[in-house]
Amino acid sequence: MLNPLLLLLSGVLTAQAPTQPPSYVQEHYTKQEVQIPMRDGVKLFTSIYVPKDTAQSYPVMMQRTPYSVAPYGPEAFRRGLGPSKRFMEEGFIFVFQDVRGRMMSEGTFLEVTPHRAVKGPRDVDESTDTFDTVEWLVKHFPTNGKVGLWGISYPGFYVAAGMIDAHPALVAVSPQAPVTDIFAGDDDHHNGALFLSQAFGFQTFFGWPRPEPTTVWPPKEHQLDLGPDDGYRFFLRHGSPAELDATFFKGEVRSWTDLVEHDTYDDYWKSRNLRPHLRDIKPAVLTVGGFFDDEDPFGPLQVDRALARQSPGKDRHLVMGPWFHGGWAAPQYRRLGHVDFGSEVSQYYQDTIEFPFFMHHLKGAPDPRLPRAMIFETGVNHWQRYEAWPPKEATPLTLFLQEQGVLGLGTAAPAPGSEAFVSDPARPVPYTQRAELDVSREYVVEDQRFAARRPDVAVFQTEPLTAELRLAGPIEVHLRVSTTGTDSDWIVKLIDVYPDNLPDLEVAAADGKGPAEHVKLGAMQQLLRGEVMRGKFRNSLERPEPFTPGQPTAVDFTLNDVSHTYKTGHRLMVQVQCSWFPLVDRNPQTFVQIGHAQPSDYQKATQKIHWGGLDGSRLVVGVLK
Repeated sequence: MLNPLLLLLSGVLTAQAPTQPPSYVQEHYTKQEVQIPMRDGVKLFTSIYVPKDTAQSYPVMMQRTPYSVAPYGPEAFRRGLGPSKRFMEEGFIFVFQDVRGRMMSEGTFLEVTPHRAVKGPRDVDESTDTFDTVEWLVKHFPTNGKVGLWGISYPGFYVAAGMIDAHPALVAVSPQAPVTDIFAGDDDHHNGALFLSQAFGFQTFFGWPRPEPTTVWPPKEHQLDLGPDDGYRFFLRHGSPAELDATFFKGEVRSWTDLVEHDTYDDYWKSRNLRPHLRDIKPAVLTVGGFFDDEDPFGPLQVDRALARQSPGKDRHLVMGPWFHGGWAAPQYRRLGHVDFGSEVSQYYQDTIEFPFFMHHLKGAPDPRLPRAMIFETGVNHWQRYEAWPPKEATPLTLFLQEQGVLGLGTAAPAPGSEAFVSDPARPVPYTQRAELDVSREYVVEDQRFAARRPDVAVFQTEPLTAELRLAGPIEVHLRVSTTGTDSDWIVKLIDVYPDNLPDLEVAAADGKGPAEHVKLGAMQQLLRGEVMRGKFRNSLERPEPFTPGQPTAVDFTLNDVSHTYKTGHRLMVQVQCSWFPLVDRNPQTFVQIGHAQPSDYQKATQKIHWGGLDGSRLVVGVLK
């Protein structure tokens, strides 16, 4: 079977190698492979593609990656160069570098390398490695003195880290879905809860130690056969994260061990939070993310907000589109699952945003005059230009949870009441109705009727809307809950419920080969946003606290941003549940170290949602006219 990571990173790998006949690169570029020395003496393996046309000098477009700069060998050429085909055809010096400790580079690899705020002359991090690489390039190649840096996901982290204390020649950067704070909201954790299936799938490929430089990873002895299970059965059968380690990793994958052992926001995680270091950033910044990114919509939003606070007045732009992870780099993209976005949104981004941005800063092309935020509004499928994000003109609207499954829109607070259900860790609520081991990127827009039918999911919805409702910005969640246990997860999902009378839809298979999928759009409950709060972290990610059984308690957190229009006739729905498996690891519902939970720790609990008064359970969303 395919390794889970191959699917997890499909958007990233596509982005790194745009489709183009290999002969184009060979005909127009020469290739060199060099070892670039860093200030501490470690050498980083770097592939460099230089245009054969020497009539002009060229700027550099660089990517630093923990995955691979493959293919290796001076006569082996990549299929494509740059963020999109237009860059390759325009002509740049393209540089691809294995970061330290990965693939063919020397040194020791650190997961999400901590940034050193104060450095001695030989102290290194990703900022200094980027600086030293740029310094070497402008001294050894006939560039025009300007360098651009881009990357998606983990390579996006190296962009965000590399723009700190940047070399003067590094004038334009684009962190795309950058890993930013992996305990608070990126990839591995969300509000302290482990995103189990994604993290495990990633580490089965990525996490094995690399004792010496290599061009092949992982070695055959570490390519795991996980069997034919679907994800729900597989992770339920293998128990806690520590049991998965004992069965598959046997203590050899340090990054998985760290996930299990560092179960609070301790110094390990704090040192990997990049946000405090994004100060006085000099290069122009184009931050890019996807509203339907199944891995990391948190990173780009948080990078942009940190820049707004700590590098005000700088040349920065945010782009958020309707993409899955890395989808903006795909040559074609107008649909995710059953949701059609009305046009080729990735091509639009590549041609009118990304390419003009780098051309202006690296080659002196006309200023594309990008707004501070270029945001795609789903539902009506329009690009919107904003001078701030979240938009300053958005006004708050309260969604009150109340009796008989009603979701009240900005009305007076409802009378006191509650709804209770039993949450059983032995039968957790699935995050998808698909029987797959790998995480399907379509789950972020999946029909939620399968969850609404379960007795352990509380459902609240409005009447059909009589006018369009435009939501913009983050979604505040204010729950008032109680539990008979001492810990509990709380998952809140915001959903767009379609009218009953919509015709069915035939959706082509994602691979273009399988049979079309027959989708019943009538009364569909399309997921827009979902997020988890591990209850013991409700007041602090650093200092977990148990619940007092039966005591109503405030649980507040934030769902990632939305830009969506609910059309006339649609309904707003909110679903509240206490498991989301195996996307999120099971909470035993007892106050224990979850990574090492024993079978006896997993206990049923009666969960209760309380409403009424101004401090009852509610959501607050931003609304545009």
